[in-house]
Amino acid sequence: MAGEERNNRRDSRRGTRRRSRQSRDSTRRNEIWREPTRPARRAEAQRVRRPGRRRRRNRRDFGYLYRFLSTLVIFATVLAALIMFFRVKIVKIVGAHRYSDAEILSVADISEGKNMFLFNKYKMEERLVRELTYLEDAHISRDFPDTLIIDLKECVIPLAIPQDEACWLVSAHGKILDRVDAASAGEYAQITGCPILSPSVGTTIAFPRDRAPQQRSLIQLLIALDEAQMLDDVDGIRLDKPDCLLMDYGGRFTVKFPLDANYHFKLHALDVYISGEKIQENMTGTFDLTRDDRNYFQQNVR
Repeated sequence: MAGEERNNRRDSRRGTRRRSRQSRDSTRRNEIWREPTRPARRAEAQRVRRPGRRRRRNRRDFGYLYRFLSTLVIFATVLAALIMFFRVKIVKIVGAHRYSDAEILSVADISEGKNMFLFNKYKMEERLVRELTYLEDAHISRDFPDTLIIDLKECVIPLAIPQDEACWLVSAHGKILDRVDAASAGEYAQITGCPILSPSVGTTIAFPRDRAPQQRSLIQLLIALDEAQMLDDVDGIRLDKPDCLLMDYGGRFTVKFPLDANYHFKLHALDVYISGEKIQENMTGTFDLTRDDRNYFQQNVR
């Protein structure tokens, strides 16, 4: 019994010493392999990740460069195709009566084989209207692959402004088209009652400053007459009174218009009234369209 007790105490002391050694060894290992602090871990991670980031940045820069070069190649290919293949073979000229096709093509500087993209069509339209004075408007369009369409609007019915032993022909937009002899003034409907300042072919008519409302109203009325296809029935327009426009119309009527009015509406009312049953074929008189009531026709009584 005494021997067993001594053996047990000896084994207990040995176990205690063994556990102490294991505890010390574990403490040393923890000190050696202790996890770095957070700043240390961040610095270490940055040292580890930096080569990978550089590689990704290089790949990204190369991707941008590749896309740029690809776009450049595609653009150059498309541009070369447009220059090589889209050339003018057919020119269609619409609305020309006074000018020949050769005159129009010469002013427009268009010939067969010219590339359809290497010219500015807006400048070409301006040049046509400026140099061919009887043109009021020009529109150029492309019909791919090889057709160019030149759509023109000519002044067919000009009016005349006699002044200084000459006669200036004017379009519905107030553009001076031509200068003819005073003897030719009777061939056209005349605009009288106000002088024009420094007239020259290709410019727009200009009145004295105090007649600016009449100038503005006159052009608006002419445009409305042209759009309503009533310009051919105009015998003359008089600007004798500063507060209205007087128009001789249809060989038997005088029409009085206010300044700065809605002339499209006024002309529609005039056409409806003339076409009605109240106006007989032998009647003459004055339509006073400056009034707001419906009793604006005053018949001439002989």
